[in-house]
Amino acid sequence: MAVVYCGHWGSKGLEMKAVVVLVALLTIVCQVSSSRQKQSDANPVVLNPWRHRVKRDWIIPPIRVLENSKQLPEDLVQIKSDKIFTGEVIYMLEGPGVDQDPKGLFEIDDKTGWIKSKVPLDREKHKSFKLKAFALSPSGERLESPTTIEIYVLDQNDNRPEFTQKEFIGTIPEFSVPGTSVMQVTAVDSDDPLTDNAALSYSITWQECDPPRGINKTMFGINNKTGVIYIRDVGLDRDVVQSFRLTLQVADMSGMGLTSSSRAIIHISDINNHAPKFQPTTYNMYAMENKQIAEVGRVNATDKDQRGGDNWRIKYTIVNPSGHFAIRTDPVSNQGIISVIKSLDYESQAEYKLIVKAENEVKLKSPYEQVHSATVTIRVINENEAPIFYKNPIKVTVPESVVPGTVLVSDIAHDPDNANLRFEIIQDPDEWLAIDHSTGQIMAKKTFKIRSPYVKNNIYSAVVKVTDQDADGISATATLEVNLWETNDYPPLLIPQSGTVCSNWDRDKLGLLLSALDEDMSPQADPFSFGIADQNIAANWTIITLNETHAVLQPLVDIERGEFSIPVVVSDSGSPSLYSSALVNVTVCPCDSFGDCKSITAAIFDSKIGISFIALMIIIGCIALLLVLLLLTVAVRSCTSQNIKKGGGLLVGASDDDIRDNVFHYDEQGGGEEDEEAFNIDFLRSPSDILPAPASFFPQDCGLPRGKQPQRKDAPHYLPSPTYPRKPPGDPTDIEDFINVGLDAADNDPNVPPYDTALIYDYEGDGSVAGSLSSIASTGSDGDQDYDYLNDWGPRFKKLANMYDPR
Repeated sequence: MAVVYCGHWGSKGLEMKAVVVLVALLTIVCQVSSSRQKQSDANPVVLNPWRHRVKRDWIIPPIRVLENSKQLPEDLVQIKSDKIFTGEVIYMLEGPGVDQDPKGLFEIDDKTGWIKSKVPLDREKHKSFKLKAFALSPSGERLESPTTIEIYVLDQNDNRPEFTQKEFIGTIPEFSVPGTSVMQVTAVDSDDPLTDNAALSYSITWQECDPPRGINKTMFGINNKTGVIYIRDVGLDRDVVQSFRLTLQVADMSGMGLTSSSRAIIHISDINNHAPKFQPTTYNMYAMENKQIAEVGRVNATDKDQRGGDNWRIKYTIVNPSGHFAIRTDPVSNQGIISVIKSLDYESQAEYKLIVKAENEVKLKSPYEQVHSATVTIRVINENEAPIFYKNPIKVTVPESVVPGTVLVSDIAHDPDNANLRFEIIQDPDEWLAIDHSTGQIMAKKTFKIRSPYVKNNIYSAVVKVTDQDADGISATATLEVNLWETNDYPPLLIPQSGTVCSNWDRDKLGLLLSALDEDMSPQADPFSFGIADQNIAANWTIITLNETHAVLQPLVDIERGEFSIPVVVSDSGSPSLYSSALVNVTVCPCDSFGDCKSITAAIFDSKIGISFIALMIIIGCIALLLVLLLLTVAVRSCTSQNIKKGGGLLVGASDDDIRDNVFHYDEQGGGEEDEEAFNIDFLRSPSDILPAPASFFPQDCGLPRGKQPQRKDAPHYLPSPTYPRKPPGDPTDIEDFINVGLDAADNDPNVPPYDTALIYDYEGDGSVAGSLSSIASTGSDGDQDYDYLNDWGPRFKKLANMYDPR
């Protein structure tokens, strides 16, 4: 396909101005050529001096079109097929700007092949277009391959440069040297950056300062190509001027084209070039003694640097500190506040002179400024002071078993004014303490108990008060902390005191586990020591220590079955050591897997052919029930045979012939009337006479009685028994009183059997004038005796009186 090119000639090597002129000339030439072609019906002259053939296709150089053209439509280029074809040729164009977005920019004359622009082009929107041209037959058949046409839009200076910000803000320290960069401003131009249309140039057109007319010389310059603003001259002093306002301009075409403006504000920042100074330099203040005062007074120093800034803030220091005062800075006023951090004492020192210096928190940069100082005089005001404890709390360490009257602490307080003091304890929960009201000496009133609920972590706390009697009752209080340390006050108690030893177990499992309880705490308690008190028993039994609190009681010989009482002694590790003794009742028997003693049948047959445990319990229960019924029957018969007759005493039974045997039961005989050893027994026996011996007593043999006498259920146990009469009076007429005294003692004895239990009267006495009751029958006949006094003895002896004096 041949192309008649009447486009805009140009060369990349030409300068842009020459290109513009050349393009204008070529436009005129193309317009003349186009008009001539339209007037001629003959074949047009095709001028293609640059074309060359490659595979029968033509390569068309790019077409350059100026943006914003006003000659519309504008012919750009004409295409023609160079093939021999007798029929009609139809030309068609497609691509961006034709049938693709942006549509409607270009068109082609389908008869002549002229490509035209329909609207003005904008390079800032579309820099180039690539189109395809087709040569078709009327039937739509392609006559040749498509031809690619490239269209480049040439730039015009139709856009102003614009600053990127309406206002630029920068900061520069005062007294900065010339040439110091402040900040950089920037602008953009939408024109082609490869042309002068986008070549920018910066400048400063105006300078203002705040306050106005503070500085009259030009202080700032700008790099016309980079937009960097810099300092041109010396003399930036923030005390004179605080900021500058610059008017900026930018122009394209290297400063010859279109322009725009903006503004730059430059703040002058403060540096620490001024030292604070006191005004005035001497101060007088007053402070009350014995008080911590947050503010005694203020000192004032001024700084000319920027108020509120870091260079303005002042740090105050006391050059000659005494430990009583401190100074801090008020963040608002920048003044120094002096305070009392340790109470003053007028009697010790009545006046203080302080040297206070002021300096900035930031290092001073001016070599000509010096640090200033001021003198502060503080006078102490005297007041009547309260008594003072030497220590609070008052700490004392004593053993819990301290002897009452022991001095715990003395000289606990004093009065600065040497006044008369009175001491007292105002809080003493357990009332363990006493105090001397004049001297304050504290003593122990009782023995302490470390297990008291008022003792926390071994510390007993009380409150002591001292009052100044000369100063309207001014007082002070302090806490007394008594630290108690444990003493050995309680012996250990052996547990258990009974148990089972399985004779059929292995030797390493054989034995009774022993331990002890001690109310003391470590180190006055465990480890415990266990031992056997009886050496004879120790030959057959031993105690093996397991750890600090447990031991095992084991037999040394093989024992199949039996019950034993082993005296065991256990001692603690206190200083001094305390011990206790106890009888451990040990049952040795064959055991089952749970450690319980086997039944006799199971022990004989090893629980294989014997009866079951439940059946054995049923049998034993039936036997026990039969025994109870048998005993109940015997008791009922005995009571029936000895039924008391109506109107008779307790000594009147069913048999009138056996009265004497019912009165006295002779179960012990002595060596005669003068045998005091045989009959020197209690008239009425008390159950306390037959109770077991205390646990601390161990007989050589272990056959101690294990049963207990029945006790009265209507009276408390183990109360002191009354004194029973040991010998009857010499006069037989007083025997009634003798018996009544015994009866009364028995009735009021809380340890005797119940009231309905018969008492045994088996003492006849010896050495009396009338002799014993047996002497009544042996000294003479019945007629020689007068038994009327028996009627005065009560209903118990009425039957006896009737026997000897029947009337």
